[in-house]
Amino acid sequence: MGRLNFLHHPYAFIIAFTVILMSMEATTTTADEDRQVYIVYLGSLQKGEFSPMSQHLSVLDEVLEGSSSTDSLVRSYQRSFNGFAARLTEKEREKLANKEGVVSVFPNRIYKPQTTRSWDFMGLSETHQPKPAFESDVIIGILDTGIWPESQSFSDEGFGPPPKKWKGVCSGGQNFTCNKKIIGARIYNPQDHFDSSVRDFDGHGTHTASIAAGNNVKNVSLFGFAGGKARGGVPSARIAVYKVCFSDGCGGADIMAAFDDAISDGVDIISISLGLDDVVALDQDPIAIGAFHAMAGGILTVQSAGNAGPRVFAVNSVAPWIVTVAASTIDRKIITRVVLGNGTALTGRSFNYHPSNGTMYPLIYGACSAQCLNLTAVKGKILLCDSAWGDEGALKFGAAGTIILDNGETSVVPIPTTTLGVKGLKIAISYFKSTEKPTAKILKTETVKDFSAPVAATFSSRGPNSLIPEIMKPDISAPGVDILAAFSPVPILPNNKSVDYNILSGTSMSCPHVAGVGAYIKSFHPTWSPSAVRSALMTTARPMNESASLHGTLSFGAGHLDPVKAVSPGLVYETSKDDYIQLLCNIGYNTTTVKQISGDNSTCSKGKKSSPKDMNYPTMAVYVKQLRPFRVEFPRTVTNVGPSNSTYKAEVVSGKHPRMKVEANPRTISFKKEMEKKSFVVTVTGKGMTMEKPVESASLVWSDGTHYVRSPIFVYTDMLIDY
Repeated sequence: MGRLNFLHHPYAFIIAFTVILMSMEATTTTADEDRQVYIVYLGSLQKGEFSPMSQHLSVLDEVLEGSSSTDSLVRSYQRSFNGFAARLTEKEREKLANKEGVVSVFPNRIYKPQTTRSWDFMGLSETHQPKPAFESDVIIGILDTGIWPESQSFSDEGFGPPPKKWKGVCSGGQNFTCNKKIIGARIYNPQDHFDSSVRDFDGHGTHTASIAAGNNVKNVSLFGFAGGKARGGVPSARIAVYKVCFSDGCGGADIMAAFDDAISDGVDIISISLGLDDVVALDQDPIAIGAFHAMAGGILTVQSAGNAGPRVFAVNSVAPWIVTVAASTIDRKIITRVVLGNGTALTGRSFNYHPSNGTMYPLIYGACSAQCLNLTAVKGKILLCDSAWGDEGALKFGAAGTIILDNGETSVVPIPTTTLGVKGLKIAISYFKSTEKPTAKILKTETVKDFSAPVAATFSSRGPNSLIPEIMKPDISAPGVDILAAFSPVPILPNNKSVDYNILSGTSMSCPHVAGVGAYIKSFHPTWSPSAVRSALMTTARPMNESASLHGTLSFGAGHLDPVKAVSPGLVYETSKDDYIQLLCNIGYNTTTVKQISGDNSTCSKGKKSSPKDMNYPTMAVYVKQLRPFRVEFPRTVTNVGPSNSTYKAEVVSGKHPRMKVEANPRTISFKKEMEKKSFVVTVTGKGMTMEKPVESASLVWSDGTHYVRSPIFVYTDMLIDY
């Protein structure tokens, strides 16, 4: 067969053109496949006549190769701060990052949710005197998985029109209607996502929103557990919902867009129960960026600390302008006991709503993943697992029940189940291995009084702050274990059961408790700054038992939330936008960058830098080198928000055998008028810290006999991650 002479072939041009076109398409496809979404942060909005959108498209046109700016642009932030999200190649990202006027360029990281008797436990009973008329003017922005608007917790019965300051919209998408309680709704679904409604098909957002501001709803429970009245911290407050989470997580670009809108819409408090697994730089964290501009606009942001405990250095919300919330227990404990064949009774946790007929079932122990089980071995037996998973396989293969490891979270499953701590699980496994025909029975769940509460939840992420060691995180603790609140009535069990109210655990649940109290404070003091509200929350927090919570102060910060006392703190530690800019200078940001972030003429002094510890924060923290004597000074200023004529005296509270000495100078401060400021210096000295005992804490308390303004002081040295 002869060789084809391509150049003289009658269709040579068509073939050549087709090859070239295919090559071009392949190149374009490859480039498109290499693109990923990046967030480009440009700082504050410029003053005067200025079109952010035009700037964003122009900047993209200068760096894009093979794509149009309109096709590349994903989101444009132009209401409250300046920036955009776009699909870029690595080369384009690098070119953008080096352009003048760009603060940072970072990936669109995926955040995730961090998943009521609680209010009575904190002292905010239904009989406490709220200010409904003022509460109804407070708007809480919820950035989450959406909301179920038909829930009784969000009925607008008795509500008047939205506050005049509200500038938002109800853009809830398909099958969603706002009311006088839920006054705003926005959705930020990715362009290729099927979900087009603010309606919550997960339940997480509905749960968090009702904790913060749900109505009083009588006679609610979860299958008869934790029965009573469900209510939020500020039942008369309004809710604005920003749906940023979908089945595949919560995109950073969408979170930035929600902050951009929420700030301009006119919310008073932002509650965000989302986080990353790791800490990122402040100028690459959408939540930190959004919260900074919220703070500049007089809005307090409250964020969950994370569920990576009890490991230290695990807290992922570290920005000083955010209130970071840990999770703790309440005095109601939900338990499920298991009785072994030898009569030993072990106490675990779960929501076992199945009636117990007292029957002992054979006990089987082994690998508990669904892939490793078989019908013959499991059916009709109680499955004993040394991991926190096993329910799915047990249900699939007809097990009579499961006994699994307690990982700090509880859930409802359609078969008898309990979770045991490490000690209890070892006892059960030892019994199984030492008995020829081991048996067990799982009893029905019961509710008991927990006299040890509040104790930091095992899952709650611990400090210290890995990014800014001198800013103690978490800031405060609030109820986050077994919290009953509204839920989306979507099937949550294999038997298609759904619930209107559910019990969940996580720092996701503790965060809206603090957001609710922040709104409660704003209803009494509408002109207070975000830092004044934060100070009131922290300095009035109840001290927690350090020995009862693993890692003590590292786990709960200033202590346990006290809503009643937070309304009247006496003194507050105020922090301005300029103070935060100075802190950014202190941790390495330059004048060019802070000018872009601040939107003003802020500069970083070329002289000696101050330390982040000098910022006027309600707590005091410092890292010191091992085995070396230390002397540290913390300058602080308090503002009088109590009676005009008052005198406060300083007292230092420490443990039985303190390894550091704390002094305040002066020891007495007097005020003649409201909003008067007084400064003092706290000096902390010690002989040295060791890795064996790397943490030491104390508290400075200013008191006028009525108010007790407590500031924890925290000194630490090198410690192991699993300390």
